[in-house]
Amino acid sequence: MLVRVQAGGVNPLDTKIQAGKAAHAQSRLPAVLGLDLAGETTLEALLERVRETFGMESVALLERTGETAPWTCAGSVGPEPAGVPEDADVDVPVGDHMALSLRGRVLPASDRRVLAAFAAQAAVVLHRQRLQHEADQAKELAEGNRIRTALLAAVSHDLRTPLAGINASATSLRSDDVEWSEEDRAELLAAIEEGADRLDHLVGNLLDMSRLQTGTVTPIIRETDLDEVVPMALGGVPEDSVELDIPETLPMVYVDRGLLERAVANVVENAVKYSPPGESVLVSASALADRVEVRVIDRGPGVPDEAKDQIFEPFQRYGDSPRGVGVGLGLAVARGFAEAVGGTLHAEDTPGGGLTMVLTVPTSPEGRPEWPNVSAAAMS
Repeated sequence: MLVRVQAGGVNPLDTKIQAGKAAHAQSRLPAVLGLDLAGETTLEALLERVRETFGMESVALLERTGETAPWTCAGSVGPEPAGVPEDADVDVPVGDHMALSLRGRVLPASDRRVLAAFAAQAAVVLHRQRLQHEADQAKELAEGNRIRTALLAAVSHDLRTPLAGINASATSLRSDDVEWSEEDRAELLAAIEEGADRLDHLVGNLLDMSRLQTGTVTPIIRETDLDEVVPMALGGVPEDSVELDIPETLPMVYVDRGLLERAVANVVENAVKYSPPGESVLVSASALADRVEVRVIDRGPGVPDEAKDQIFEPFQRYGDSPRGVGVGLGLAVARGFAEAVGGTLHAEDTPGGGLTMVLTVPTSPEGRPEWPNVSAAAMS
């Protein structure tokens, strides 16, 4: 079919096509504005929407700090975006120091009017993203200050308490003014050993939490028998304080043995600490789809629903837990290690009273996230 061109070289079909494109671009604008008002549009997503809507090869949002300052790219999509407005096929100024630059073709005036609205919106999105970034940085700084304050409090009391006990017992043993009986000497030596063990545990949790927060915990995943890991995690509690129910028929799990052992150890030690005298903690396990679930069940005072997430935060101890029993890192470290091996850890009520910690771990390599290939042996 032949298309006739009117006098003056204007093709009515081209005019109709361009009008259709302009109408299409205008129809997309309300949706984009709505998404941005809801805070759901990133700068890259908006630029990509502009590129697709106007059929361009690349779109870049350029900015500079002053009239003579060089242009920098705040965000771009597509290959070889313009580095300065002069290199673009379409250049839409946004204020005095920002420009939306498009490469691919020259746009008619009707499209440029709609594009100006997109350009203004891109500047708004960029400003909002920067405000959010500043808010996130402020939040991280506040969290860091909170942790440092809590760490100082922990060091000033919880870590000094076992040191004071060790020093007192050692000083007593070295004293020439008192003649200690064998029973007294054994008691003082036991106090030194207990204080040293407590100090080792506290420092270990502090180091583990620092590694978790800096992202340097990297597991070595291998096929593991849960029946071999859980008993090894009970070395820090009295022998008669835990009852095990780990079936031999459980499938193998894919975890880092060291990290899982330490996660279980921290959870069990916490359960034993809050269990009533004479009540043992039950550690049971069962297969569930592509995971194995380990439940650590105690009959202690329990934790209300609104505090169940709080107990997994660093330096948190629920209720009236006495000072000197820990810095409130055990469960935070346990959850961090559980997640590092692709598992989960959460708290539930024990039927009849108490708290149940539920630890799940994957039974296949596909059930865990990817981590960089760095040895976890340094965690030992």
